[in-house]
Amino acid sequence: MSYSFEMSNSETHSSSVHSGSVQSVDRAVTILEVIARTGLAGVTEIAAELGVHKSTASRIVSTLEARGLVEQDQHRGKYRLGLGILRLAGATTARLDIVQEARPIAKLLAERTGETINVAVLSDGAALYLDQVSGNASVQSHNWVGQRIPLHATSNGKVLLSGLSEAGIRTVLESKLPTYTPHTVTSIPRLLTEVAEVVAAGFSIVIDELEVGLTAVSAPVRNAHGDVIASISASGPGFRFTDEKVGAAKDLLVAAATDISSRFGWREG
Repeated sequence: MSYSFEMSNSETHSSSVHSGSVQSVDRAVTILEVIARTGLAGVTEIAAELGVHKSTASRIVSTLEARGLVEQDQHRGKYRLGLGILRLAGATTARLDIVQEARPIAKLLAERTGETINVAVLSDGAALYLDQVSGNASVQSHNWVGQRIPLHATSNGKVLLSGLSEAGIRTVLESKLPTYTPHTVTSIPRLLTEVAEVVAAGFSIVIDELEVGLTAVSAPVRNAHGDVIASISASGPGFRFTDEKVGAAKDLLVAAATDISSRFGWREG
C-alpha cells in the first residue's frame, strides 16, 4: 500500500507567505549592506544588486526609510544609512562597554567570594546574561552567558526591575510570572513590594526561586543619570553560599557595582 501526502491550500499559502517574508528580510539586509559599502546608493543601483525590479527595491527602501534605517540625500536622491542604524549599533556598543568595564571587577569578586559572578542587562522582558566569571569553589554554576533568565525569579532580574516604574514593570512582565520552584514569586503585587525593597536597600537576595538550592545576591550598575543599566551578581549553591557568606558578598557587590557605575559617570548622592 502506498501513501501520498499533499499540502492543503492553506498550508501552501502559509508556506509561500513565510518564504516571501524571509526573502524580503534578506533583501532588506542586502540593501543595508550595499549602502554601507557604497556610502550612497540609488534605487536603480540597489535593484541591480538585488536582481529585482525597481518597484520592488523602492518598496523595501521605503520601509527601511520609515524605520529610520536609511535616509534620502535631498540633493542627489540617493540613500545613505540612517540614524536608526546608530541607535541599534549603540545598544550593542553599550553592552560591550558594560562587559569591558565590569570584567576586571568581576574577576576580583570571583576571587574574593569564591562564587560565580554574572553581569546582566534588561532585554526583551528578561535578564540577558552578558558575562560570567567562575569562582574557585569546587562546585561550579551553570554557564548563563547569552541566555535570557526570568526577571521575577532572580536577584539580577529584581535589580533590573528596580530601575523601572511600576507601570514599566507591569509592561515588561506582561502579567506572566511562571512558577519555577515552590519559592518563586508569582504575584505581581508581592513582586512590586520586593522590588521596592530592592530600591530601598540597594541590593537583592534571592534564594531557591529559580532553582532549589541556588542562592544569589545582586547590586545595580548605573549610568551618569542614575538609571539602572545592568546588574552584577554572585551566585552559588545554598549549602556553600551561607547567610554569612551572602552578607559578606553583598557588601562586596554593592561596592563593586558602585565602582563600575562611577566608570559610567555616576556619582553616589
